[in-house]
Amino acid sequence: MSSYLLTECTDDGKYNAVHCLPVYKTQGHASILAAAAATMANVTRIHGPAIVSEVHVDQRYERVFIQPTNSTDIVRCIRCLSWPPQVADWPTRHREYGWPDSATVDCVVSNGCDVVPVSHSLCKQDEWMSAYQWRLSFSRAEIVLLNSWMPVQQIVYHMLRKFVKTERLTDSADAEVKAFTNYHIKTLML
Repeated sequence: MSSYLLTECTDDGKYNAVHCLPVYKTQGHASILAAAAATMANVTRIHGPAIVSEVHVDQRYERVFIQPTNSTDIVRCIRCLSWPPQVADWPTRHREYGWPDSATVDCVVSNGCDVVPVSHSLCKQDEWMSAYQWRLSFSRAEIVLLNSWMPVQQIVYHMLRKFVKTERLTDSADAEVKAFTNYHIKTLML
């Protein structure tokens, strides 16, 4: 049941929250309910927190249709517009090279975070934990930070990603050895 409608302000990138009626009482959101039902019926695979589906939601015309050639990743999340206490010290940390600047830090903090259905890596074998554990996601913060890089930093990041992929550093013959992923590159760069 939706209780707030979030819209991004293109001027400053912040989100505005407007209280709305529950989904089942609003006619305009019927397509979203239909999309959710159709998505669950057409799930092709699960990839991390994403449900990969062949369903496409066209909100301009409020219709749902299946596109066999395209897939859509849908990630369930709970939007948290307040900065979580678990990372309360992040905005005031010492920044060796002045990055990110205070405006970028303010933007990240004002966007908050999301809570997503992803279990801890040590809990993936536990049937209950892998199905019901959620954690904080700072994907929106990462996007703001990546976009604040200078062009040369963005080029280096993409070159590293390409190198890892072409040199097949993402593959591992040994199941015990963790492969090098884009996540590792992004974390090192940040």
